[in-house]
Amino acid sequence: MNFFLETLKVIVLLIYYLLESLVFLVVPVRKKNVSGEIVLITGAGSGIGRLLAIKFASLGATVVLWDINQEGLNCTVREAREKGTGRVHSYICDCSKRQDIYRVADQVKKEVGDVSILINNAGVVIGKRFLDSPDSLIDKTMEVNTMAHFWTYKAFVPAMIAANRGHLVSIASCAGLCGSSQASDYCASKFAAIGFAESIDLEMRTLKKTGVKTTIVCPFVINTGMFGGVKSKWPRVLPVLDPEYAAERIISAVRQNQEMLFIPRIIYLFYFMKSFLPVKATVLLMDYFGILDIMSTFKGRPKKE
Repeated sequence: MNFFLETLKVIVLLIYYLLESLVFLVVPVRKKNVSGEIVLITGAGSGIGRLLAIKFASLGATVVLWDINQEGLNCTVREAREKGTGRVHSYICDCSKRQDIYRVADQVKKEVGDVSILINNAGVVIGKRFLDSPDSLIDKTMEVNTMAHFWTYKAFVPAMIAANRGHLVSIASCAGLCGSSQASDYCASKFAAIGFAESIDLEMRTLKKTGVKTTIVCPFVINTGMFGGVKSKWPRVLPVLDPEYAAERIISAVRQNQEMLFIPRIIYLFYFMKSFLPVKATVLLMDYFGILDIMSTFKGRPKKE
């Protein structure tokens, strides 16, 4: 195909895709049925992971729960079974260890079956300035927030490719779109998680495995305790998110095969502005919205959790 024809084709398709996205803003995509799907959720012992498990179970999905906290897992299992119609399975898994992920993944495939929806949700954060962050904790952040995604994909994506069917969900963060003071480890890990998920999505497209979908979730701070102490400077504009609301938005995005989800919606505007504003202007806005030092009041979860 010559230059003129290929350029014309791209322009026509670009206009079509833009119009299509505008239509879907007004007319939502029909939500797919997840009843009977095998949904694996890492970090399911608390927070958003627990809520996602309960909601997927209530939709009739078989949920497979991973966490390092047995007590938290037991609580999630109990609530998911009380409110759900699907089967519930739980496994202790340390997502900072590759061999543990592979071992438990093999156990899941034998005992439950091939995972059709994989939700990488487990996450940790230090909340200290870079030079005050112990090397071991930086390693842990990258292992849980980033490298675990590599190993879970290695474990479960081959079956999805073979069937040309599945869904890969990365619970990333707005911290993966913009850096922040006292969150260098967390931002780096989430930037990497987003880049990895986008790359795998493109690999699926080039392999013509369009049945394997990807959803990348970038929420602002969610009030689950992980970022305990963190507050919004202007909560009416950029609120700390209610966990129930965030979980509902994530479930809807997955069921509608939405590729990117920013919560709240104003993040779409911030991300667009960051792409063309001068650095000084970006820093000015970050300071105005309290993002520059948002971690200064960070306390995190109590050590018991």
